Amino acid sequence: MPYQNPVIDDNFPDPTIIRAADGWHYAYGTQTKRAGVIINLQVARSRDLVQWEYLGEGLPKKPDWARESQKIWAPHVSEHGGRYYLYYSTRPDGADFFSLAVAVAEQPAGPFVDSGQPMLPGPGFTCIDPMAYDDPATGQRLLYWGSGFGPIWVRELAEDRLSFRSGSVAQAVVQPSQSDDPDDYHRLIEGAWVHHHEGWYYLFFSGDNCCGPHAHYAVLVARARHATGPFETYAAATANPHAALLAANEHWRAPGHNCVVTDAAGHDWLACHAIDPRQPTFDAIDDSEGYSRRVLLLDRLTYADGWPVVAGGSPSWGPQPAPTAG
Repeated sequence: MPYQNPVIDDNFPDPTIIRAADGWHYAYGTQTKRAGVIINLQVARSRDLVQWEYLGEGLPKKPDWARESQKIWAPHVSEHGGRYYLYYSTRPDGADFFSLAVAVAEQPAGPFVDSGQPMLPGPGFTCIDPMAYDDPATGQRLLYWGSGFGPIWVRELAEDRLSFRSGSVAQAVVQPSQSDDPDDYHRLIEGAWVHHHEGWYYLFFSGDNCCGPHAHYAVLVARARHATGPFETYAAATANPHAALLAANEHWRAPGHNCVVTDAAGHDWLACHAIDPRQPTFDAIDDSEGYSRRVLLLDRLTYADGWPVVAGGSPSWGPQPAPTAG
């Protein structure tokens, strides 16, 4: 059966999709307002990655140190030992910076309960967009994040996954460009996602401006033989600073902040958010006149010459062959 984008036609930014132990795929999205109600952690589930059941709130209680925050961003969830770990970013009460945070649940839909303290605070927008990844080669528990016009970072987590390993230090894995070219997506980079395929560690990331009337955003990629690098960006490999894995077209503006999920046939799929020009804004939490409405898109990911590829270099619009359910 074919499917057609968007797979979630509502504001669902910064998606993470996982396949949980119960056999369902779960999708998690950034805080939003839906039918007048603020939802801190959006959760949906699907059997086939196309038809999604919206489950609503996964983080019913904000952390005690960020009770006033209306900026709970970029959730990443992973399952370990029957527990589910939610990494996210938020603004502590009274602060002008963001912090990484972690919460835990016994079920994939939550409720998630915050660990009780900031994981890594500020400065500015540097501590955003966390992604946890267990390196299959070394067994290291890694956390990627960033960047706020800085680099994307990686650091090893402690065994409990609630803090960083004692003595570990953050390493920069991808640097932003210093270009003044307004078409260079690499001026601001964020939204890291790591995926291992046939000996390569692919670091997907996004740049440059996600939102608003002048949004200019795309999915970018780098690769390395080790999870902590050194990474080579596709832009550097092709000597093309404008190179992107997934960029806008007439149907979808500013696609970005992706994740990668594998279907029952072993095929990889790239999910991301994008702005639908037909309905670009909505009644958001922090803007009474509306803010960028970012819907959830899904497209097949293939590989050529050692690099990931999405057909056409932009999100699909018409009917496409669907993922294999199982």
